[in-house]
Amino acid sequence: MNSSELRSTVALAGIFGLRMLGLFLLLPVFSLHAKDLPGGDNALWVGLALGIFNIVQAFFHIPLGTLSDRIGRKPVVLWGLSLFIAGALIAASHDDLLWIALGRGLMGAGAISAAVSAWVADLTREQVRTAAMAIVGGSIGISFALSLVIATPIYRAISLDGMFLLLAGLGLIGFLVAWLLVPNPPKLIRSNPQPLKQIFLRPELFRLNVGVFVLNATQVAMFLVVPRLLVDAGLPLDDHWKIYFPVVIFSFILMLPGIIYGEKKKKLRFVLLTSIVILLIAQFIFLQAHSVPTIVSALLIYFVGFNLLEALQPALVSRWAKDEKGSALGIYNTTQSVGLFTGAALGGLLMQLFGNISVFVGGVILIIAWLIIAWPMRDISSSQNAA
Repeated sequence: MNSSELRSTVALAGIFGLRMLGLFLLLPVFSLHAKDLPGGDNALWVGLALGIFNIVQAFFHIPLGTLSDRIGRKPVVLWGLSLFIAGALIAASHDDLLWIALGRGLMGAGAISAAVSAWVADLTREQVRTAAMAIVGGSIGISFALSLVIATPIYRAISLDGMFLLLAGLGLIGFLVAWLLVPNPPKLIRSNPQPLKQIFLRPELFRLNVGVFVLNATQVAMFLVVPRLLVDAGLPLDDHWKIYFPVVIFSFILMLPGIIYGEKKKKLRFVLLTSIVILLIAQFIFLQAHSVPTIVSALLIYFVGFNLLEALQPALVSRWAKDEKGSALGIYNTTQSVGLFTGAALGGLLMQLFGNISVFVGGVILIIAWLIIAWPMRDISSSQNAA
């Protein structure tokens, strides 16, 4: 990766991570703060106020991704960051659950994930694109891990209003970085754009969309159970971040050789299928996990596979999509959001009906089905997919 590619990738990964921090930073503290707000005694309203970011985001991934194919990545990203900043300021200025929910919804409406991923793909050569996507994917993991460590101290220091102001300030920094530092990609002459349905049903893209759905559904369902397993194994809830943070960081380091091997040897299909098998192994370990060391081992194995797939899949989407990167990544990110919602709903239902272990049994079934669907995927040659 040359210096220009690295600079652009790191800048865009920072913007991507910033938006995810807007989602993750509130998770450890929001429900506690909401208890003292008007309407905070209603668990449904609290859940909607927290989750509306993701719900609204799901509706805007495809339109904004498609728009970025037509008018360019930078205008869409700047518009999305403007909405993020405006929503954070609205949420910061009201101690009312309804207004906080409206602000969070506006933050989610700036759904720039597809445009940012397509922008990274536009600015990187094919042979380094998976590594670039790994950096972007790593920003998500780092945002998640960082939020577990810093959310509570920040909340105690500046309260929830201050956290929203902090997010608005970070959004402004991201806006300036996107505007001033990240170059516009070269203009592409697009042939007849395909309808969204055809893009969605294109076999290789369909397999990748199935993959991101299962990946995120099983992850959310898994994290309904893992905190309970850790508590049952004797680790207090306040100490869970001491497990999650090093696991996420170390797993990111461990997955890098897989990315390098896949790119150098042109064995991305092999690495992708191996990553799915790694997830499957982790699910089987969770079925027998009753001690902290076993749970940590399962988490580490899981996140190695997860991080590999978070890098590989969007990179492969951008290659197979060719001129419709924004639309294809918009569909991909929407499927991801649907997976997050479905995993939470089905995971909760399985826990209620059959107990904790049933969530991992369901995960095993879904991942095996994914492996079967992904198996016919072809490796992609450089000559087919020069961006």
